[in-house]
Amino acid sequence: MTVLILTSPQDVTADLVVAELHERGVPLVRLDPADVPGGADLSAEYVHGDFHCYLSTRGRMVGSRALRSIWVRRPGEPAAHAPDASEWLSAETGQALYGMLYSTTARWMNHPRQAGQARYKPWQLRVAHHSGFAVPPTLITTFPRVAEEFAARYGKVVVKSLSGPPRTDPPVALPTTLLAPGTDFAGVAAGPTLLQSYVPKRADVRLTYVGGRLFAARKVSADGQVDGRYGDTGQRWEPTGVPDRIARSVHEFTDLAGLAYAAFDFAEDADGLWWFLECNQGGQFGFVELETGQPITGAVASWLAGPDHSSGRT
Repeated sequence: MTVLILTSPQDVTADLVVAELHERGVPLVRLDPADVPGGADLSAEYVHGDFHCYLSTRGRMVGSRALRSIWVRRPGEPAAHAPDASEWLSAETGQALYGMLYSTTARWMNHPRQAGQARYKPWQLRVAHHSGFAVPPTLITTFPRVAEEFAARYGKVVVKSLSGPPRTDPPVALPTTLLAPGTDFAGVAAGPTLLQSYVPKRADVRLTYVGGRLFAARKVSADGQVDGRYGDTGQRWEPTGVPDRIARSVHEFTDLAGLAYAAFDFAEDADGLWWFLECNQGGQFGFVELETGQPITGAVASWLAGPDHSSGRT
């Protein structure tokens, strides 16, 4: 049985798992949807209620009946590399490729339907509340007056992006930013703005969920640090235990979201409480494994190479 990995050639995190699967002797096919058609090809046949599909790339071919699992990492836009690329060709190719793969019995890490839903930060916040996480008071609004009242109520608030930084060349950084007293909120009317009560943190926590297994890492924050993704504090990620309450909430969240893989970010306050910040359904894990030695690559490879599980947990 074969593992299908949908990602771009520049995905270093996928490289780690590919090497692990090769070492274990697990057959795999790595495909970038951007290469279809031309660099990769597909075919599907639906006759008399039966279904067969085939994918071919770089001299490798896999059929639907041989697909064990599908890992969606960093796939390119379908047909983006085609000689006559267009929005219409991308739509047609996406319909063909993903429609075929949805028709198989392979299990997903993560299914695009669940992954797409999980990317919506407002939805994440709602599910996080239902799952029992501590979530900072949050506002999403285009009303300047409502933003002013929220800031007045909670004193210190941060502003952050809903969807992440825009895809531009050169890349643009949008760090979470602590707002100064007396901030003018008139600009909120120009687009939805996410404001959140500031959590004074002593550490950042990254928890990686892989098919039921939890890998938590902790990095001490610098005094007054707001966004742990930016700025070198001189600290390293270290393995840390997972409180029982957090573990229960993580399992509840991933069950509700239908995720086999997720990367959770928390802010740990002075009392040791972990505040939920976000869940990235396709978050990187290589940097955590490199510094902590936690076997996340092995866990991903084991899930992809393992037998089917109706619950998605191992």
